[in-house]
Amino acid sequence: MEFFVVLAVALCLSMVGIGVKCILRGIEGGRVRKILRFHVSTLFTLVAAAFIFILFGGVTANAASAETAAVAAASSDGLRYIAAALSTGLAGIGAGIAVSATGSAALGALSEDPKILGKALVFVGLAEGIAIYGLIISIMILNA
Repeated sequence: MEFFVVLAVALCLSMVGIGVKCILRGIEGGRVRKILRFHVSTLFTLVAAAFIFILFGGVTANAASAETAAVAAASSDGLRYIAAALSTGLAGIGAGIAVSATGSAALGALSEDPKILGKALVFVGLAEGIAIYGLIISIMILNA
């Protein structure tokens, strides 16, 4: 499992490095998109492989470890971590979409009438609450 983590970190760092290098050199266009598209698709493939590895309990070398792997596969620890990650990640994405919509609408309304700042902040805060709900659910999943 550590292999997947090290590979994912290396891919993320290389994507950041390529982005910084392209910004510093002023490279734009399809070449950069092609390189980053390759890195992102490789990262998602790696995440899918790690998901399969967690789901099926990894590779076993002998009969003793096969018995241990069967016990580990019977437990739901791997699926709990995946469920917690999905609840937090999807709630964060949803909150980002909601904040972008309410934030831009609030700024537009504030430019017309500055007295509605409190109401606008309440709506943006409600949209941010979605991420907190996802985090609470993932904490509940992990502590179950």
